[in-house]
Amino acid sequence: MSAHDATADRIPVMVPWLGEEEARAAADAVLSGWVAQGPRVAEFERAFAERVGAGHAVAVSSCTTALHLALLALELGPGDEVIVPSLSFIATANAVRYVGARPVFADVEEATGNLTAATVDAVRTPRTRAVLVVHQGGVPADVHALRAACAEWDVALVEDAACGIGATVGGKSVGHGALLAAWSFHPRKVITTGEGGMLTTDDGQWAERLRRLREHGMNVSAAQRHASSTPIVESYLEVGYNFRMTDIQAAVGLVQLGRLDEIVARRRALAARYGELLAGVPGVRPVRDPAYGEGNFQSYWVLLEPEFPAGRDELLAVLSEAGISARRGIMASHLEPAYAGHGAAALPVTERITRDSLILPLFHTMTAAQQDRVVAVLRDRAGG
Repeated sequence: MSAHDATADRIPVMVPWLGEEEARAAADAVLSGWVAQGPRVAEFERAFAERVGAGHAVAVSSCTTALHLALLALELGPGDEVIVPSLSFIATANAVRYVGARPVFADVEEATGNLTAATVDAVRTPRTRAVLVVHQGGVPADVHALRAACAEWDVALVEDAACGIGATVGGKSVGHGALLAAWSFHPRKVITTGEGGMLTTDDGQWAERLRRLREHGMNVSAAQRHASSTPIVESYLEVGYNFRMTDIQAAVGLVQLGRLDEIVARRRALAARYGELLAGVPGVRPVRDPAYGEGNFQSYWVLLEPEFPAGRDELLAVLSEAGISARRGIMASHLEPAYAGHGAAALPVTERITRDSLILPLFHTMTAAQQDRVVAVLRDRAGG
């Protein structure tokens, strides 16, 4: 559904911020004759690295492939354990399995839905080699505390910043100073390239290897070969992957990145208004900024308190009947069939959030009247 379909008849849960400028940029990429990974990808990498304060950015086909490459950079494999939140899209845990390591599920704190040093420590073992922290729904995790703890434990901290662009910790971008951070440009994210991802790091040697790995392990990129005035015969230094981003995607990404401040400001304004309206609805607790940072409100989720007179699924049905496309809250990977028999510690907060949370509509063209409609349904069902 496009932004132009967001009528008073049906309120969508989220709509990409896309327009004519993105369409022109994509068309220019097509007409340039270079549509595969090329100069626009390199430009997007430079602009993205500068935006988040990273030394290097490596564009890839998705955040999932970025996570995969990050774990390969750390040389993780069978016998190693990586602590992850179960409260995350399943790709977070799956990436650990791609390299043969074992994902170990940790609980999260209720206020942010994120890992903390304490929840990680509760499941840490001598086999723990890394922690994969997620900035869930655009709410930043307390990475300063986690970095200090991981340094003490001598384990690597990787940031799954799929939802994190535009969020801040201590006034600096999520991912700033990260060992490795993976980003998503899926259509549900704050900025999108249709599909696509990015991996950022301050380590130049890692960045060089990651660029090889995304392109079949070649020692020289296709763009470099075509730009050379003399023939270059490439070689393949190791088994690599086809994890490349196209110049068409990068062209769209550059336009989107230029709008990031505007997009986040609009989402934060809508979130603030939701907070004011929901203050009078009993039994509904909205997501808020943590004390150490600011979220981008990629997702505006609320947690139903025990006193709310309806369960989450019932409330979703009521909203749907009213023409409001809300969604269930964040999934819990350890409850999915793909992880049946995997084994996990008790995760009471994770299970509470995944059972009792839902995501309300929030998109840049949303009107005050549409927000009023959403809150009116919640207030009516709450009996308030």
